[in-house]
Amino acid sequence: MKRLPVALLATLTLAACSHPAAETPGATKPAPAASVASAPVKHPAAPAFAPPADSDIPAGPLGDEIRLGRAIFTDTPAQAHDYVGNGLSCSNCHLDAGRLANSAPLWGAWGMYPQYRKKNGHVNSFGERLQGCFRYSMNGKAPPLDSDIIVALESYAWWMSKGAPNGVKLAGAGYPKQDFKPPQPPDYARGAVVYAKDCALCHGADGQGQQVNDRNVFPPLWGPQSFNWGAGMHELDNAAAFIKANMPLSRGGTLSDQDAWDVAMYMDAHERPQDPRYAGDVAATRAKYHDTPMSLYGTTVNGHLLGSEASK
Repeated sequence: MKRLPVALLATLTLAACSHPAAETPGATKPAPAASVASAPVKHPAAPAFAPPADSDIPAGPLGDEIRLGRAIFTDTPAQAHDYVGNGLSCSNCHLDAGRLANSAPLWGAWGMYPQYRKKNGHVNSFGERLQGCFRYSMNGKAPPLDSDIIVALESYAWWMSKGAPNGVKLAGAGYPKQDFKPPQPPDYARGAVVYAKDCALCHGADGQGQQVNDRNVFPPLWGPQSFNWGAGMHELDNAAAFIKANMPLSRGGTLSDQDAWDVAMYMDAHERPQDPRYAGDVAATRAKYHDTPMSLYGTTVNGHLLGSEASK
């Protein structure tokens, strides 16, 4: 794929500014009302959780199902090939076989379902959430809810979450996005520099990753074998939070906030497979599904309309 020119032509609005109301000169200020001294409200910290070890997977049919789920999770193209449209595995984004905190671990997700998802406009079961991963991140098709694939993945997630409270957001769940904003708007040109320095060694100068025996050792970050325009990782805040916490591999937390946002901008400003909800018009697809400054789909970066050359 031809590399885009190194220049930023997309500026994002990341936060609104508030301005104090002006005071009228000479106005009499009202006397302060009687008040009760109060300390700032302190919210309880999210509880910590440690998933069980692989060696604790039980024997018997239930253990077999859990182990199958782990195999699917770590080598999805081989174990669920009928439903995968690229070379990615679940564990490419959910690191350490779905165990690692701050990389959307399974144990941080299982107990939060059922939940309403704005993405598809209804309350989702955990199985439906897994179906979405196949459709968007794997650029494939959703396995049936009663399929061996979904049941095994649900069993693995259930087992990994044993002992965790239901309905409680655990420390390390998801990606750490709280108050995570760059000092400056994300910049493509700066991101290209960060990518060359900290990412290209593993993911390649062309972003196509590295494969051994047709299996991804390091996943492609854009292009026809990457996640599609409907995947959550195409949104800048998700990508930046994941990168900040986990990349470069084994050196998570070493990039500055600005570097993480800039390289997320660089990665997500490249073409990738089309959003499967696309109905023939990029502008209409953006208006319906991508109307957020976190999505570059349908915007023009470096003279290129993103989504217009996406592979089908």
